[in-house]
Amino acid sequence: MENLFKLLFYLFIAVALMVVVLERFGSPMDPEVQYKWSRWILPLCGLLLVIQLFRHFF
Repeated sequence: MENLFKLLFYLFIAVALMVVVLERFGSPMDPEVQYKWSRWILPLCGLLLVIQLFRHFF
């Protein structure tokens, strides 16, 4: 149980650090770049589901 709390604590610190750094130094994406990224998200999620199903059954 002690290891779980350590893991959650370090995970919380890492996420908090990422949020602070990205808010300070990150720049907003252009709509054009967002569109390019969003075109890939749904097919990649579908591919991930198919791969996970394959791994589960075989």
